[in-house]
Amino acid sequence: MEDFLDILKYVLPSLVVLAASLLTIKKFMDAEQRKHIYEIRKENQKITTPLRLQSYERLILFLERISPENLILRVHKPGMSAKMLQSNLITIIKSEFDHNLTQQVYISSSSWEIIKKVKDDIIKAVNIAAGNLPPDAKGTDLGQKLFEVMSKLEKSPTQVAIGILKNEIRQLF
Repeated sequence: MEDFLDILKYVLPSLVVLAASLLTIKKFMDAEQRKHIYEIRKENQKITTPLRLQSYERLILFLERISPENLILRVHKPGMSAKMLQSNLITIIKSEFDHNLTQQVYISSSSWEIIKKVKDDIIKAVNIAAGNLPPDAKGTDLGQKLFEVMSKLEKSPTQVAIGILKNEIRQLF
């Protein structure tokens, strides 16, 4: 029994030192791993932050371009029929949207859903305005009717969406 106690006197402190060493090494390795992950994230942010800002800029530009005021001024040509203007407006809205589809990668899902809803709401407003016109109406009649439809809204859907995007950008910084 005495031999066992002698062995235990030497082995027990060695095991304590071993356990303390292993714990210290594990904590050091965990700290190094966290530091490495932080550095990787920091490097990624140098790349993704400018891309995200460009995405917000493009989406705000998209919303400005599809706002009915800007869209009608850009698309309407003298002598255009209401049906032709309606078709061109919807085609341009869809084309602008398709051109910016990839931007959804850089913004929140809720903001992307709002942008899709604004696009759909504007197309719906164009169709409502066109539906309230006689078949032989001119493009200017559609423009006026669309302005009437949009004026009934409390706030412009594009301006609401732009405000949401601006708030999201502020949260980045």
